[in-house]
Amino acid sequence: MKNENEQPIGVFDSGLGGLTVVKQLQRILPNEHLVYFGDTARIPYGTKSKWLIQRFAMEDALFLLEFDIKLLVVACNTASSSALPILQNRLDIPVVGVVEPGAIAAVKETKNKKIGVIGTSATIGSGSYTQAILNRMPEAEVLGQPCPLLVPLVEEGWLDGEVTVLTLKKYLKPLMEAGVDTIILGCTHYPLLEPVIQRIVGPQVKLIDSGKETAKAVQKILKDLDLLNPKVKQSEDQYFVSDSPEAFSRIGSIFLGKQLPKVERVDFDRFLIEKSSSPLLQNLNEVVHAE
Repeated sequence: MKNENEQPIGVFDSGLGGLTVVKQLQRILPNEHLVYFGDTARIPYGTKSKWLIQRFAMEDALFLLEFDIKLLVVACNTASSSALPILQNRLDIPVVGVVEPGAIAAVKETKNKKIGVIGTSATIGSGSYTQAILNRMPEAEVLGQPCPLLVPLVEEGWLDGEVTVLTLKKYLKPLMEAGVDTIILGCTHYPLLEPVIQRIVGPQVKLIDSGKETAKAVQKILKDLDLLNPKVKQSEDQYFVSDSPEAFSRIGSIFLGKQLPKVERVDFDRFLIEKSSSPLLQNLNEVVHAE
């Protein structure tokens, strides 16, 4: 049996985007073993109701707990915005989302206290980044811009084409007119668009990659809790999805910047039936609706 330091880190997302967080975790925590779950059968989370996102997030966490993880990363802005408090309250391991680290970095970087946030409609609609920023800088002006077309463009591999550039210019125009000096990339797909976004907004605007900041936050938590793995990683990270592994592997290599190892499909419906009596799922709907 592995000691606590050698236990893996669990990472979940509704699909592919969380691989940009995995990439950063692999970069700064090379000794840590990662187990990734992409809930590709139920994507996108960004169009779902808040209570359904919370339900899905808890079910995703339940799957990763099967691997005896020492920390959970919610590598999904939508799930971080809607489900993080419930996960943190119900799980007895540290749970890290992508919103808080991104907000903290933006507050540190801004000079004129005008911060833009781009993300899915659900993330922007939740106001999670705005609240996290205002908690630390009450005088800040936060402008949220939903960008629903960017995720499909990224997943098509259209990272720098004419359609993508024109779409980005349309979305970014209100932020530039408002004079923001810092923009949070509030979706894990968006780091792949960072070069073209930077080109459009100019070098004077600082871009915040929430995935990169989340990886730094995970590193600090593991260090503070003395949970860093001192041993060199002996096996490849594991990747699981709830739908087609072929499509995930093909597009996922773009997100990760390298070829993915074997991706396994989970019969998630069967898993949830088997775990339906789990205490973590009991009365979840009542908790959600009582918020």
